[in-house]
Amino acid sequence: MVAYILKRVAGSIAILLLIMVVTFLLMNAIPGSPFLTEKSTPEQIALAEAKYGLDKPLYVQLWNYIKNYCVGDLGTSLKMQEGTPVKDIIFHQGKFALSIKLGACALVIAVLIGIPLGCIAAYYRGSWIDGLLRVLTTVGVAVPTFVLAALLLVVFSVNLNWFPTLSGSLPDAKSYVLPVISLSFYYTCYIAKLMRTSMLDAIHQDYIRTAKAKGVKTHILVLKHALRNSLIPVITYLGPVLAGIITGSFVVESTFSIPGLGKYFVQCVLSRDYPVIMATTVVLSALVIFMMLIVDITYKLVDPRITLTAKEE
Repeated sequence: MVAYILKRVAGSIAILLLIMVVTFLLMNAIPGSPFLTEKSTPEQIALAEAKYGLDKPLYVQLWNYIKNYCVGDLGTSLKMQEGTPVKDIIFHQGKFALSIKLGACALVIAVLIGIPLGCIAAYYRGSWIDGLLRVLTTVGVAVPTFVLAALLLVVFSVNLNWFPTLSGSLPDAKSYVLPVISLSFYYTCYIAKLMRTSMLDAIHQDYIRTAKAKGVKTHILVLKHALRNSLIPVITYLGPVLAGIITGSFVVESTFSIPGLGKYFVQCVLSRDYPVIMATTVVLSALVIFMMLIVDITYKLVDPRITLTAKEE
């Protein structure tokens, strides 16, 4: 187990380094300069690039970029908050915390609702309940997040005036409702569909039929026996879900004017603030890689039959 974890950690570090290199090369492949404006002169651009080390050879910039990231220096903002350390922008101004808070709420809602809905649909397979849930989840997967967010905003904020039009920094529970619904709806429906398929497969296994023949009660059969083995595909999906929820918050935060990292990232892309773009990409990538590592380790805890190393086979 320890050897497997160390191997996965080493692989995760290698993947993160690769992402850093690719992100850096893509940013430098964009033509023009981040300091290029209608009023800027070539001399001013050259001075600004020299100030931030952008006039050095590409390989020197890449080495400095990786070396600084390894010691926690994410660079400084070039445009949005000129001269401000990117680390302060992401972590100390509450933007990342606000996005994580919104994403965590959406993830909890998606899991707590999606898994029971999938179990119910599988248990009542072929009934009107199953048909209704299948239609609902299919629609939920098909509708884009920005369409749902705009629809909820128009109906419940503008027309009915039940919720605030601008959620801001999410000061109260009421301001969470529409953004969380918009962000979690797709993942709730997808998890429900995934759980239904996995549960149907588990229900038809021999051990379930044996337990049923022995007179095991239905709720114990579903919750104790079938559910545990049905969770493997859902756990696999939860790693990428976190990434999807954080990146999906870009649209939701822009729609509801939430000053989180997602909305700020979009503004930085438009203003070509390269250090913030690269740092945000790396931070979110590190978060995704960490979650995938946790998912791999959780496999063994959920199902001890899963082998992690060749020695266990």
